[in-house]
Amino acid sequence: MSKSYYDPKDLKKFGEIREFQEELGDKFFDWYGSVFKDGALTAREKSLIALAVSHAVQCPYCIDAYTDSCLKKGIEEEQMMEAVHVSAAIKGGAALVHGVQMMNQVKEKLM
Repeated sequence: MSKSYYDPKDLKKFGEIREFQEELGDKFFDWYGSVFKDGALTAREKSLIALAVSHAVQCPYCIDAYTDSCLKKGIEEEQMMEAVHVSAAIKGGAALVHGVQMMNQVKEKLM
């Protein structure tokens, strides 16, 4: 069996990004921690948003982390899948709306 490029064990090493640049790593983690605290949005809502964004940017580490976070915060499977569908709809729509760019080029070149 071949090793996957994305090793789930690497998620636990995330904090190690400080190793080569401690100051910037610390700043990132301070900011990151602040972002996910309750504010205008609850930490629960932010976890669901993060799960959807994780799918849009296709980060397997983020998908694992925020699936776990959502489950721990009591978010139901149906809610998580709905968030994934929202993400897919936005990503699909973003790809399609760029078709206007192609259409503009076709019209400019052929008309």
